[in-house]
Amino acid sequence: MTHEKLNSGLPPPDRVPCNIWGRVGEDFDQKSLDQLTAASGLPCARAAALMPDAHLGYGLPIGGVLATEGVVIPYAVGVDIACRVKMTVLDMPASLLDHDSGRERLTKAIEAETRFGIGASFAKGRGPRSAVGGRLREHEVMDADWSVSPVTTRLRGKAAEQLGTSGSGNHFVEFGTLTVEDLAEAEALGLEPGVHLALLSHSGSRGTGAAVCDHYSRLAMSLHPELTGAVKHLAWLDLDSEAGAEYWAAMNLMGDYASANHACIHRSIAAHLGAEVLMDVENHHNFAWKETHDLGNGPREYIVHRKGATPAGEGVLGIVPGSMADPGFIVRGKGGAGSLDSASHGAGRVMSRTQAKKTFRWAHVRDLLRERGVTLLSAGIDENPKVYKDIRRVLSLQSDLVEKVARFDPRLVKMAPDGERAED
Repeated sequence: MTHEKLNSGLPPPDRVPCNIWGRVGEDFDQKSLDQLTAASGLPCARAAALMPDAHLGYGLPIGGVLATEGVVIPYAVGVDIACRVKMTVLDMPASLLDHDSGRERLTKAIEAETRFGIGASFAKGRGPRSAVGGRLREHEVMDADWSVSPVTTRLRGKAAEQLGTSGSGNHFVEFGTLTVEDLAEAEALGLEPGVHLALLSHSGSRGTGAAVCDHYSRLAMSLHPELTGAVKHLAWLDLDSEAGAEYWAAMNLMGDYASANHACIHRSIAAHLGAEVLMDVENHHNFAWKETHDLGNGPREYIVHRKGATPAGEGVLGIVPGSMADPGFIVRGKGGAGSLDSASHGAGRVMSRTQAKKTFRWAHVRDLLRERGVTLLSAGIDENPKVYKDIRRVLSLQSDLVEKVARFDPRLVKMAPDGERAED
């Protein structure tokens, strides 16, 4: 574990100290750190941290954590509000993944019960026949108050059509094996020790969440013309203002919607297979939370933005995926104060999507996928496993923040086909 406290060299209040996990040039680049230090110079900033999966983002780096007081920064939450991961363990043998007939059965379930790609929806029942007839997904989230913002009011219909879809970019639905070796950990999860068939999904609030981000980020920037350059994207909204209250309500609605999105995917796939769910765990990683922390002046309420970072308070379970050819882990938080109770949300990229498309062809990674026993149904080349960091090193750098509970190995992976851009 490598944990450093970085000071920009400027006296307070020009910057707040930034706690970082990992080393510049070895675990993440200088540009990612520059984004975080720029954010730490905002007048509303109170604390900042950078996780070892960090890489360049928009406004705040992916893997960036920022605490503010009394304000929320839409772009520090991100475009794909409440992007999250969810895992369920099914009462079916993991050996299904070892045979053509079993993989075909699982493949049909994924392809019938969710949709991939920009604009993907269940409108008009397009796609393979679903266990629920191909109609729009039903969930109580659609009965919530969608009038909290003009954006959610306008896009409620689109949200209903996209409920249960997976989008594009690094979003995925995959089957794999969950291995729980420790008896106590297995019992805590409600499982027997051993290897289980597990379903893991990654997606967020789809087109509606992106529209909420765009609307309120533009509004925030118009209210703060003093911000220039890249930092202008980190314009904030006062929570006691009408715009701030609207965004906060819309963001939380998108959190509920993203959770419902995953619930529909997992529920429909389980129904398609005639399976029962034995266990589930999930978490957001693009969100802002009202939390109490002691930053040296006693416990106070702060707005903690986690842009591609996982909540890791003491005892909190979360999921940290690797890549399509590398394991992910269920982890338990240790409550690291310097990280604002946060951990990485994945392995993190080592190169941009543009560079990945210039560098790789599938011929470069087929042998690796075959070696790991991974069947890839579809994905963009910019999501191949060689563009991601070593998940084992990433976790070793934050051993003071989380502990491993169980290991997930992907075996059957579905992402948006080549040519789709990322949504988060």
